[in-house]
This record gives sequence, structure tokens and C-alpha cells, in this order.
Amino acid sequence: MTDAVSAQGLHKRYGETKALDGFSLDVPAGTVCGLLGPNGAGKTTAVKALTTLIRFDAGTATVAGFDVATQAAEVRYRIGLNSQEPALDEVLTGRDNLVMFGRLYHLGLRNARRRAAELLDRFDLAAAADKPLRTYSGGMRRRLDLAASLIMAPAVLFLDEPTTGLDPRNRNEVWLALRELVRNGTTLVLTTQYLDEADQLADRIAVIDSGRVIAAGTPEQLKSQVAGDHIEVVLRSGQDLAKAVELVARAALGVPAVDQDTRSITCAVSDRVAALTETVVVLADAGIDVEDIHLRRPTLDEVFLRLTGHKAVAA
Repeated sequence: MTDAVSAQGLHKRYGETKALDGFSLDVPAGTVCGLLGPNGAGKTTAVKALTTLIRFDAGTATVAGFDVATQAAEVRYRIGLNSQEPALDEVLTGRDNLVMFGRLYHLGLRNARRRAAELLDRFDLAAAADKPLRTYSGGMRRRLDLAASLIMAPAVLFLDEPTTGLDPRNRNEVWLALRELVRNGTTLVLTTQYLDEADQLADRIAVIDSGRVIAAGTPEQLKSQVAGDHIEVVLRSGQDLAKAVELVARAALGVPAVDQDTRSITCAVSDRVAALTETVVVLADAGIDVEDIHLRRPTLDEVFLRLTGHKAVAA
């Protein structure tokens, strides 16, 4: 599979501040790459560099097969960019907004109208097409903004915090629209601080901190590599806690963490099924009553905290 985006060793300084410090990224065509990182990590700077909005000081990058530094016009013709600030006209209707964008891309009026109609259908906005933008909900506005970035059917679409400020229902609407884009062959590069968004949408995730990628992989790979699986046991009685900790440590082959207030025991495990089975057996044989027992994989929030030292806080 060829890479739709490839960046190697990008550097960008603003005075004494290193916005990018050896940023490297490869995104296979037809996939979704989520860029995660705390505020100021370099996510937006990376997107601006890859979309030709700013010049990087060092390194190399290609997007859609073209060199970002020397073939910027070719790159711009093949990408879409959806930033945090929508570039839509409140007075115009949804349809007129899209026709306007088509004309700005030098489409003839007939082709601009045809493309607008196609996108309104794709994003489930046809019923509201001739209503002023000011009457649209937050989710409808975001979908229309996405549609505007797709006027020229880009090979690669960059999205900078696409669902910031939306309620859960509107976020789900945008997610559905993005999944449809990927099914139609578009490559997505998505910056977000919503970890559930990255978990839902991204084929691969790159965690950025201090201007560089510090970890990359599928969501499941990152969860396994950084924290691994855990077994959690909650007892009915705190009186059994000391004995249960000893038994869980033996069964799970690890060092348990104990929370006396919740009567819970947590232990990292390498063999999920074997550890769960053995733990259930030894606790039952010892006559210890268990309120709950289950296996869990760490969340992306735990991965993020372990890698960056920060909790993810949505902007």
C-alpha cells in the first residue's frame, strides 16, 4: 500500500520555540490517521506544514505523491483542509455556499451546481439545502463545512479538531460522514483531543509531544504496548482482601494494585484467558466471595497519560 502522506524529520521554529522538532509520519492511502497530543504539542503546526500553509525549516514531505516544498500547487490541488474555523457564509443557503466554493475552485456554474447537489445528498443535507446557514444546527454546519472541503474530491483530507464543541449526537453525525468518505477512497489525517474519536475512526494513531511523534500504531497496538491487559477483581467483603491479593498475584503472575475503599484488586496479565480462569478457580476454592471480576484493556486516555504525562483535555 502506497503512502498518501509521508513526512520525514520536519522542523519548524518560531523564535526560540520548536513547534516541530523532527516530526515524521507515514499514512497509507485509504486509511485514517489520528494525530493525538496535548495542547501545544505541534498537531496544528504539522497540518499547516503538510497542507503548504507554512514552510517548514528542514525535513522532507510528500502528500498525494507530490513534494510539499517544491510542488505546493500540485499538493493544494489534491487535498482538502477542514480547519477549526468554518469558512462559510451565514447569509447564504447551504447550496449557495457550496456553489460559491465550486466557483472559487474554477468550476463552471453548471458543474458547481451539480457538485453541490452531490455533496448535499452525501452529507444528508438535501432537505435543508435552500435554507440560510444561520438556521443550521452545529452538526449540520460541520457537515456542510466538510462538504465544502470536498468540492474537488481530494485524495487526502486534513481535519483539524473537526468535532470540537459539538454535542454527542452531532459528533456521531460527523463520524458517519467521515466513515463514508473513507469508504469512497479518501485518506483522512485527523487531529483531535477526543480520545474516543480517535478510537472510533482511526486505523492508526500517532501520539505527538514537543513537536515529534513519540508513539504510533493501531489503537489496540498502543494499548497493548503501553499498558497491556489487566484483570480486575471486586470483593464482596474487605475482610478477604489480604488473602485475595496473595491468590490473585499467584494466579495472574503479577504484582496487584489494591484499592481498599472499593475492595478492588487490579493486576497486569500477559495471558488474558489463562489468568482469568486461574483467578476464578483459586478464589472460589478459597471460599472468597467475588462481586465482580473482568478483564479490560487500557483506554486510550491511559495510553495518552503514560506517553505524554498529560491527561487529554478537549479544547
